[in-house]
Amino acid sequence: MTNDESSGGHDGTARRPERAFDLEERTGQFGEAIISFAKTLPKDVITIPLIGQLVRAGTSVGANYCEADDAVSKKEFRCKIATCKKEARETKHWLRMVATAQPEVKERARGLWKEANELHLIFAAIYRK
Repeated sequence: MTNDESSGGHDGTARRPERAFDLEERTGQFGEAIISFAKTLPKDVITIPLIGQLVRAGTSVGANYCEADDAVSKKEFRCKIATCKKEARETKHWLRMVATAQPEVKERARGLWKEANELHLIFAAIYRK
């Protein structure tokens, strides 16, 4: 019996323990939030390319984390984590540009920027280990 199985309920059934810190879920939710935010932005000659860059970078964080989680070597894991870190940082940049182009969304962008910054710091710490 594994530790996971032994942490079942009092009725003896095995249940999967909830992960207190699930980066795959967190980065997935972040990507979803970026998409939802992008869908609300007005489309014009300036914002269209910014929105595209923001969505690519913001959704790439989670995709690269999934690849890191499935890495077959430490070298591959480290490379993918570095990409996660870079994409989180790039997302911060595009959020700043969108907020400059559309000042009325600055507060909503700020919340996403804070999450991108936290993810950047998390991936930087993982990369250093």
